[in-house]
Amino acid sequence: MNQRIIDFFEDDEEDWVAKLSCGHTQHVRHAPPWQLRPWVVSKTGRQAHIGYPLDCKKCDRNEVKDFEP
Repeated sequence: MNQRIIDFFEDDEEDWVAKLSCGHTQHVRHAPPWQLRPWVVSKTGRQAHIGYPLDCKKCDRNEVKDFEP
């Protein structure tokens, strides 16, 4: 289910995580050749993706929210 990105934060391992409008979180890594997300490595790129839809697998599985949006 597509949910919009509302913010980003770094986890304890310094990987970027998107906060989604549904209350779930999802890692957004640039790890070629598997994941091509060069925009995640810059603040400008991340800010440009606020509002961008991501497929939330946690919503598909009806998982408990990670935070209250």
